Amino acid sequence: MPPISSGDVEWRVEGEGPRFRGRSRHLTRSVMGDDYHVGVLIESPEPGVRLWPSHYHMLEEEHVLILEGEAVLILGGERHVMTVGDYVCFPAGQRAGHSIVNGGEGPCRYLMIGERNPNEVCVYPDSNKVAVDALGSGDRIFDMGAVRQYWDGEDAG
Repeated sequence: MPPISSGDVEWRVEGEGPRFRGRSRHLTRSVMGDDYHVGVLIESPEPGVRLWPSHYHMLEEEHVLILEGEAVLILGGERHVMTVGDYVCFPAGQRAGHSIVNGGEGPCRYLMIGERNPNEVCVYPDSNKVAVDALGSGDRIFDMGAVRQYWDGEDAG
C-alpha cells in the first residue's frame, strides 16, 4: 500500500452530549477498511472535555502520543498533565480506567494506536459497565451490578 497523508483523511465527529465531544481521523480504516489488527487514529477532543468515558481493556493494548496542545490524562484516581511529545501506554489488563481530557482552551491532538482483538472485554468503571465483544460480534454492554450465580437459570434436574 502506498503512503497516505493524514491531512487527507476526513475528520469524524465523535462523542455524546456536552461531556464527550470532539473528532477523530481513523488512519488505518481509511486505508484498510474494517479488516485490521492495529488501529492508528488522530483524536482531538474539544477544550475541557474528552471523547470517551474512562475505560480499560482486558485484551487490547493502547498507546498515546500528544501531538498538539495540552491533555490531562485521567488514570485511575490520578490526573497527569501531558504536553507535546509526551507518551503513555495502557497495557492490556491494567485495571485502571483511562481517559484523556483536552486540558487547554485551544486544540489538543494525540495519536492513538491500539490493538483490535476480535475477542475483547472493556470495563467502564465510572458507570459500572462491561462491554464484551466475542468473535467480532460487536460490543454487548452489560451492567456489572446485574450479577448472577453460575447455576442460575439452569435446569439441573
